[in-house]
Amino acid sequence: MKNNQATELFRDFLKRGSNRITPERFEVLEAALEFDGHFSADELFISMKNNHSHVSRATVYNTLELLCQAELLSLRNFSNKVNYYESNFKRQNHFHLVCMDCGRIVEFTDNRLEEMSKEIGENLGFKTSSYSYNIFARCEKKPDCPWYNGKKNA
Repeated sequence: MKNNQATELFRDFLKRGSNRITPERFEVLEAALEFDGHFSADELFISMKNNHSHVSRATVYNTLELLCQAELLSLRNFSNKVNYYESNFKRQNHFHLVCMDCGRIVEFTDNRLEEMSKEIGENLGFKTSSYSYNIFARCEKKPDCPWYNGKKNA
């Protein structure tokens, strides 16, 4: 396993919850952490099948739910009725800009949004522990957009 620390965190999580510890769950963990960018459960399943995995679709879906509970993955919904996942493991806090025309997802950081989140929490009597921002936009140059014309997803 390439991600030994994540593997141990997941193993401990499974033990604490009296969940079965199976090689298939760790295969899903590895594939999810190695996936480049955001992915749906079906995209991960297809990727794993293309790499000759024998893990079932149900195991992928169930394991992704456990990985979110263990806080190794985050579940994202970018308003297109598909749930996407991304790794939390060794990742910098970031935000998303989602194109409503082509579906492209751009990750970015902005200290102003981080400070604003903390300030809003403090003003309302809370200590902010995490936050999530999705900005929805449209392609400015739709005819020239390779994502729109090719329907690529970042």
